Amino acid sequence: KMGNAESNAYHNHLSRFLPEEQTDIDGLFDTLSGSSGSAGGKNAKVTKKTMTLAALQARQSIIQQMTVRLYNGMKSIDLPGKSSGLSEQIAKEQFVIFMSDLLKGNADEKITIIMRMISKTEGPVKGKQIQEFTEDLIMSVVHVLNYRKELKGWNLENTRDSASGVKALASQLLSELKLADGTKPVGPQLLETSFDSSVIEDWVFRVPQVSVFLSVVIRQGLHVLHSVSDQTNDTLNLVPRCKGMKGRGLVSLFDIPSIIYINSHLPAELQHKWQLLFSSRLHGESFSQLCGHIVNKGPCIVILKDLDGFLFGGFASHSWEVKPKFQGDNRCFLFSVSPSLAVYTYTGYNDHFMYLNNGQQTMPNGLGMGGQHGYFGLWIDSDYGKGHSKAKPRCTTYNSPQLSAKEDFTLDAMEVWAVGDVPESVTKGKKSILDVDPEAQALLEMAGKSRQSEGLREPIEEDEDDE
Repeated sequence: KMGNAESNAYHNHLSRFLPEEQTDIDGLFDTLSGSSGSAGGKNAKVTKKTMTLAALQARQSIIQQMTVRLYNGMKSIDLPGKSSGLSEQIAKEQFVIFMSDLLKGNADEKITIIMRMISKTEGPVKGKQIQEFTEDLIMSVVHVLNYRKELKGWNLENTRDSASGVKALASQLLSELKLADGTKPVGPQLLETSFDSSVIEDWVFRVPQVSVFLSVVIRQGLHVLHSVSDQTNDTLNLVPRCKGMKGRGLVSLFDIPSIIYINSHLPAELQHKWQLLFSSRLHGESFSQLCGHIVNKGPCIVILKDLDGFLFGGFASHSWEVKPKFQGDNRCFLFSVSPSLAVYTYTGYNDHFMYLNNGQQTMPNGLGMGGQHGYFGLWIDSDYGKGHSKAKPRCTTYNSPQLSAKEDFTLDAMEVWAVGDVPESVTKGKKSILDVDPEAQALLEMAGKSRQSEGLREPIEEDEDDE
């Protein structure tokens, strides 16, 4: 017999979804519960249909560890009038409330379910359990985006192995865990510390990736509610479109988790696309080649690997120009990808954001970011192959530590990626529809879209689409 409280909670949760989303969720539950729903007596049917762990595990799109966690999350939802935890089957109300809380809920509503996804038993959870949950979550995101062919031109073959990236991103997210007294346990101490639900709720609230990743795993993994209309930008631009890798047999210095993390720190209008401008493996190890490929190409990401295998780089918010003075603005940052993943942003101490110079007698020649001449947070000498990362104890501009294994390092490989759309000035001098057809231009201007409107001109270099 169905209690009123039960149907009320169920309908309140159901009402958060648009009618077409409700149909989508109904359809998914019918599939998972192995029944084709009949139109009549909907409410009476609600309690009868149930879903098992095996039905969830049959879906190849989600890794097994995550399937069990999703199942435990659904099972943890108490229904009025039912003794909780006894049934191994998932009722439809539990399924709907789970979807509603995780996809539409606030941190408070998500937390009970997330706690049960971290640990099946009630009470505080250990740091190690949170670490395992976070790694499973990130691994699931990479797996499901790859499975659904949603990596937008990136793939597991043209990027570094994701396993180390999964661990690095998990540690980065876990570094935000802080106890009620404000302390942040680190290293082995973190793994042994117990965290209660209020601390984890605060973490979920402050680290948006946790909710975004869960949303991706549920939407893409269960193939439900993945319509663009309901997606916020953070899931839409989770992975930027990749241009310039196709058919080149290159493996990027980036892995999927680090691409997701670094991309989330870029200005929002630059998060939709990365285009390879320079790769030392492709274009040769030469400073003049580097300059030739990156000057005046708009905002860029530079990533380097030193001979010790450390991976690090910086985001340049402006086009690189060869001139004997500092350029850029406070959106620039430095980052580390391996052995740890982190972003280091502007401190306000000075404006030494980015520097590129060549062929000068009196000023240093090379590419630098942060710090000062001779003491850059990141420096590549014009005598290509040599560089330094000086930070005793921190880089003044970005508060970054030493990014390379040794203060003075030898470069092993380097890539530069343009982010966002190529600036208008670069595409000038190439005929576009707007030059050939003045009428088209006049119409645009009447519609209030001037010639500056980006995206109207696709630069010629993008002859192939890497989708």
